Amino acid sequence: MAVSGVGGVAVPAETTAYGHIATSGEVESEMLTEGNTELAVREYFKDIPVMIQIARCESHFRHTLADGSVLQGRVDSADTGVMQINKRYHLSTANKLGLDITKLEGNMAYARHLYEKQGTQPWRASAACWKGNLALAK
Repeated sequence: MAVSGVGGVAVPAETTAYGHIATSGEVESEMLTEGNTELAVREYFKDIPVMIQIARCESHFRHTLADGSVLQGRVDSADTGVMQINKRYHLSTANKLGLDITKLEGNMAYARHLYEKQGTQPWRASAACWKGNLALAK
């Protein structure tokens, strides 16, 4: 039933060390779940690698906390979710676009909208973190 893994941790024989290998249909349906935030960010922004690094720097690829609440900024609690979209400045526009920035999909979609309009300027406060790491985005 189980084999011994690293450090004596039991691993069921029917699984691999890498977990379940999903089919392409499963990947698409599972992509935008809270448990796969980093994977979702990497897939959604694969055409804009700098946004992947921005998410890493802004939220460490977290959209929600362990208790299920949406991540808020430490410096400014209006900063929301994986892309740290500031509610004070952007909530009205996001709502007009039909995007809920408290949801992972809406947060990323609004970040893409911002990027298309303003480039990386909305995230300039974290530029020291992400500007030098663009090679890691791939």
